[in-house]
This record gives sequence, C-alpha cells and structure tokens, in this order.
Amino acid sequence: MFSPGLRREVPEGEMTVQIAVRRIDKTTILDVSGDIDLASSPEVRKALLRELRVNRIPRVVLNLKEVRYIDSSGVASLVEGLKASRDTGSRFILFGLSSIAREVLQLSRLLKVFEIYDNEEQALGS
Repeated sequence: MFSPGLRREVPEGEMTVQIAVRRIDKTTILDVSGDIDLASSPEVRKALLRELRVNRIPRVVLNLKEVRYIDSSGVASLVEGLKASRDTGSRFILFGLSSIAREVLQLSRLLKVFEIYDNEEQALGS
C-alpha cells in the first residue's frame, strides 16, 4: 500500500510490535512500540478488543508515539477498536501519532474519525 522504503525487513521470529498495558482509574493505556503490520496487527486487535469488549473499560487510550510503521491491516485493527468502543459505549483515544501513522490515517481519510491528541496529558485530560 505504501512505499517499501517505509518498511524494514524483520528477521524471522522477531516480534514487530510490543504492547505494554497500564491502568489509571477507569482508563487503560496501551503503549505500543514497533510496527503495526500484517504480522502484528492481530496482536494489537486482540489487546484492544480485550479491553473494550471483555474488560468493558470505559476509556481505552492507544499510545502510538513509538510506532514506526503502520499498514492497512494495522489501520483495520484501529477501525475495529473504534467500532467496538462505539458498540460498548467506551471512548477510544489515540495519541502520539508519528508522522508516518498520521499520514496513513490521513490517506485513509480516517484522521478526523478518531479522537486524536498530541500527548498523554491531553488524552487523559479530555
């Protein structure tokens, strides 16, 4: 979908994404780092849906400041998280979009669909 120059080759067996979970009051923050691509987007999707549909967290915040790359399958996982949040009455917030992630959402015409903030303080204060 996007320029191959934005991708890096990942040795077989190396995880392309890490997700750390933090909870503050009734908010879950998912700190994501690495690439959200075809190989790793199911992991991101699973983490989002667990918090939204299973744990019924009222506000899920996705920290993307350490995401280097996101492809269409990653965008699909974010859209599925947004749909789940609407279905459960939760808020789904993104913050810290890298220029690449912002560009992908803009090209997908989804930038205005998501609730997006520049940093964690703004996202939690909203």
